[in-house]
Amino acid sequence: MPDTCRHSVATAQGASERACLIVDDEPGMRALLRRVMQADGFECHEAGSGEEALRVLATHPVPLVLSDYHMPAMDGAALLQAIQLRAPDTAVVIITATADVQLAVKCLEGGALDYLTKPFAADEVRARVAQAMAKRSLLRENAAYRAQLEARVAEQASQYEELFLASLQSLADALEVKDAYTWGHSTRVSRYAMAIADVLQLPDALQTQLELGSRLHDIGKIGVREAVLNKPGPLTGEEYAHVMEHPVIGWRILSPLLRDMPHALAVVRSHHERFDGEGTPDQLLGPSIPLEARITAVADSFDAMTSGRPYRDGMSVEEVMEELERHAGTQFDPCCVTAFKLALERDHALRPDWNVRRRRELTLVA
Repeated sequence: MPDTCRHSVATAQGASERACLIVDDEPGMRALLRRVMQADGFECHEAGSGEEALRVLATHPVPLVLSDYHMPAMDGAALLQAIQLRAPDTAVVIITATADVQLAVKCLEGGALDYLTKPFAADEVRARVAQAMAKRSLLRENAAYRAQLEARVAEQASQYEELFLASLQSLADALEVKDAYTWGHSTRVSRYAMAIADVLQLPDALQTQLELGSRLHDIGKIGVREAVLNKPGPLTGEEYAHVMEHPVIGWRILSPLLRDMPHALAVVRSHHERFDGEGTPDQLLGPSIPLEARITAVADSFDAMTSGRPYRDGMSVEEVMEELERHAGTQFDPCCVTAFKLALERDHALRPDWNVRRRRELTLVA
């Protein structure tokens, strides 16, 4: 029977905890170690070189490797490094014919769990193997504990984040409750924005921040005078300028809270920028306006024009799309307008539910 197949009982699906691989270019040394390990209840695989050892481990993973250090082509140090990369859970005991302290330190620093010097007694082999396996068990327990701890921390962080974002959304909703005609505005704007993002195939990470930013885009209106916010007629020039302070107010409120979400903040600050550079607050031009803000500008305007006010009825979807297309290239990014038109054609559920919205308006006004 070839050395590589001798006593092979472990399978590729997993390693028996009482299995080992003996690696040595001398068949007599392998036979000696095999007898010692078998007497201690181990099932043994063998390899005559480092390269052969890696081939054996690829199909017969084991928890323990006993490897000679001085071997041709791939020595014990190189094999140890390869095992660390491919199967870091494997305990490696290095065996050498020289009592070299520096070599022992090098192997231990490289990841070996113990070290044997030839000639050795059977009891010494058993003791070193037991020690190496005990270290492996402890390392695995520590790794499992760290993984559980990290999972708990991640779960708690996720719960805190959900609570935090829910609090922000509640604040945004509280603003809308004051006005029957803007009730649900942030939710609808977010829905429209995400439909545009889907057509444009934005990365998932950017879509996550876009959804949050579009939900919170008007949160700065908390700093707008309520008399102006709820005025039943058209705004004066001074009143309009006051309302248009809300992007910067919202950005200042959220900046300390959303440091790690710059795209969400960009939506809040820049959703009233214009594609022609005539917008507010920074007069950004064209592509210099963050894409997420250009998307929200289209979604925001669509909802504003399709929503009724005390002094006017909401426009039809067809009328609003004509208006958006008329101002594409000046107020709006043409690509975002085209993407929204395609989204509406794909999903008719995006169209406003006039009956539900009108009932809400009448209820709150009454």
